[in-house]
Amino acid sequence: MLKRFYHAFQPRKISRDSFEILPSHELLQHLGFLRQTQSGLVNWLPIGLRSLNKIENIVRNRMNDEGHAMEVQLSTLSPKGLWETTGRWSNTELFKLRDARKAEFCLTPTCEEDITNLMKNYISTYKDMPLLVYQITKKYRDELRPRAGLLRGREFLMKDAYSFTGNREDALKMFDQMNAVYSQIFTDLGIPFVSAWADSGDIGGDLSKEYHYVHPSGEDTLLTCNNCGTSSNIEKCESFPQEMNTHLGDVNVKYTLNKAHDTLICFYYPKDRQLNWNLAMEAAEHDVDGSMRYMGEDEVLKIFQESNEDLLFSRVLRIMDCRLSSRSNFPDFPLRQYLKSNFGQIDDVSLVEAHEGEICGICNEGLLKANKTIEVGHTFHLGTKYSEALAAQFTDRDNKISAIEMGCYGIGVSRLLGAIGEITRDKQGFRWPSKIAPYRVSICVAPGNNEIKQRIKQEIQETMGNEIMDKFNEKLGLGARISYSHAIGIPLCIIAGPKNWPNVEIEVRGKNWLNDNIPTWREAHKKLHDTLKWRVIEGDSKPEKHIVPIEHLSRVLALLLKDL
Repeated sequence: MLKRFYHAFQPRKISRDSFEILPSHELLQHLGFLRQTQSGLVNWLPIGLRSLNKIENIVRNRMNDEGHAMEVQLSTLSPKGLWETTGRWSNTELFKLRDARKAEFCLTPTCEEDITNLMKNYISTYKDMPLLVYQITKKYRDELRPRAGLLRGREFLMKDAYSFTGNREDALKMFDQMNAVYSQIFTDLGIPFVSAWADSGDIGGDLSKEYHYVHPSGEDTLLTCNNCGTSSNIEKCESFPQEMNTHLGDVNVKYTLNKAHDTLICFYYPKDRQLNWNLAMEAAEHDVDGSMRYMGEDEVLKIFQESNEDLLFSRVLRIMDCRLSSRSNFPDFPLRQYLKSNFGQIDDVSLVEAHEGEICGICNEGLLKANKTIEVGHTFHLGTKYSEALAAQFTDRDNKISAIEMGCYGIGVSRLLGAIGEITRDKQGFRWPSKIAPYRVSICVAPGNNEIKQRIKQEIQETMGNEIMDKFNEKLGLGARISYSHAIGIPLCIIAGPKNWPNVEIEVRGKNWLNDNIPTWREAHKKLHDTLKWRVIEGDSKPEKHIVPIEHLSRVLALLLKDL
């Protein structure tokens, strides 16, 4: 019964033509990894769940061993009151619901509110910290336009971790520690990645880093310097033109006020560029009323007028993007009466989103290269945003009551499977790194050769354990079984039949995505090919094949898997 149930999730026909034209999410469905129920929601099937669990375990092992974190699991339902306290209940991506007593909740998209409310019960003094806790649970976001399957879903599996420390210095040490752990996690996953400085967005805090896979299908853009190697999200990247003060066209202006509302701040920048709010804030030394970011000109000026009795004596600060010149076409100034002596001006700062080919704002030497990327992880130093709002306090060394310093660290676990699938797919299907492939080895023999299959399985059982795929739909012939094994991304396929027995053939589907150097098996082959009777067949248009007697199969498999 179990065997029949397992076969039910496998395709009866393997159509290679579909592999190149199907989007990755549809290919995952076609090959039996998962099934979409509706836009943004999926059911996980056996082989998909195997890979998902492997990713989850890689993350969990590093969090436990290197991060020294404690695992918890919070409720999926979060009460409205917590989100109102932090000002996030109005978020349009929250799934909201009421219970039978009309109490309101949301399905958690992230857990800053809940974890802070929980941990404040267990932290009373500086001696209780530092602490790092994490969970791997489903999260929910009411995406208006779910797309790309697992890359932007409404329900997804996420690892979210939270740190609690007694001061900013320790919080930044924890931030650095977690970024080191993240580098280990993404190295373990076996796909090249890029870490980049990023904007903290609505989560809050003043420091954050993103983790990305470079791929043309990505929605994000990273800019990387060819000199210092620094990568930054486009919202965080500072750049300078190769020639300053050369813009002769129209100029846009963004008006805002300082925090005291006694100074009108005017950001001037080329009309054909996009204002970078983070750079604008830095240019104004962060003395800006952030609530005015999306306000129109008239609304800002109205608040300015109401806050200052006589605009004639009010202060104005003009901040000029370094691309502008005295010959640029500036818009009319909105105040009719003013004193020029009350004007201040800052010149030659960068206020706009960076473009490829411009000069890096970090080293001021290299040029920026833009790449489309898929974001898969994000770390934040939160400061005291949530602890102050939710009264999470402790007694410090001087016996004073202080707010706890926090950080949060997220990895999209199910998103990783979608991203890696997108990156590794080719005309034959998926080509997973061996650590997250649903199985590491498949046994493909023609129907009716069960004795050969059982002999192979017996030979490799001790070293491969439950990493052996040998259950195929009975309606698939040998060729279709091999195609299915390659399609679902099993790194090594063992092929055998009565004709060449007791020799077996190992067809290599896997690839070392992190290292293009000479495979380590070649050195072993030089020394052992006579002893193991190990033959290798390679060709540009055909997969790499290794032929060995059955008694040496397990040893050769182990050598090959080191590279995959």
